[in-house]
Amino acid sequence: MEKYKELTDLVASLAGDFEKFYDKGNNAAGTRVRAGMATLAKWAKDTRAEVQAKKNAGKA
Repeated sequence: MEKYKELTDLVASLAGDFEKFYDKGNNAAGTRVRAGMATLAKWAKDTRAEVQAKKNAGKA
C-alpha cells in the first residue's frame, strides 16, 4: 500500500494549487499544477512499469 500512499500524497499536495488556479485565477498556481501533473504522469508511468515487471516475474 506504500505506492497508494505516494499517489494520495501527491494528489493531496496539488489541492491548494488547483483551488488557487481554478477558483482564484492565480496563474502561478496553474504553472505549479502543470508541473505537479507532469510529476504525477511520471509516477504513473514508473508504477505501471513496476507492476508489469512484478507480474512478469511471477510467470517465470
